[in-house]
Amino acid sequence: MTNHIRLATVYDAEELSILNQEFNGGTRRSSFEIKDRLVQGKELVAVASENDKLVGFACAQYFTSFCYDEPQGEITEMYVRESARRKGIATSLIAILEKKLQDLQVREVKILTGTNNLEALQTYTKSHYAKQEETVLFKELD
Repeated sequence: MTNHIRLATVYDAEELSILNQEFNGGTRRSSFEIKDRLVQGKELVAVASENDKLVGFACAQYFTSFCYDEPQGEITEMYVRESARRKGIATSLIAILEKKLQDLQVREVKILTGTNNLEALQTYTKSHYAKQEETVLFKELD
């Protein structure tokens, strides 16, 4: 099996739609909407393929603020199909996003994940992320 890690293109939209529904559930996102978001370029999306079929993706955001000297980065989503796990794909997805964020002058990246998501925590630790004590608050807006 040949694994390939790269940034997503508009040609990945249909497969990204399927993977995202597997990951997040709910109504499947239209490939048109995904293409539009990829073209806007406000998010980095990395994909992993095995034998020319997407098996995973990861997303990163970056932003600037007057509060900070340098741009800030966050890896916001990570999904690898069960059949493709434990092959180094997740750490490779993280690595490509980190490289692209670094190219954008980002010097620190954060990742939020559930405290009980042991597989994700192990992956992030393997990629040298350190746990910090923070409280995350959430509110749905009407």
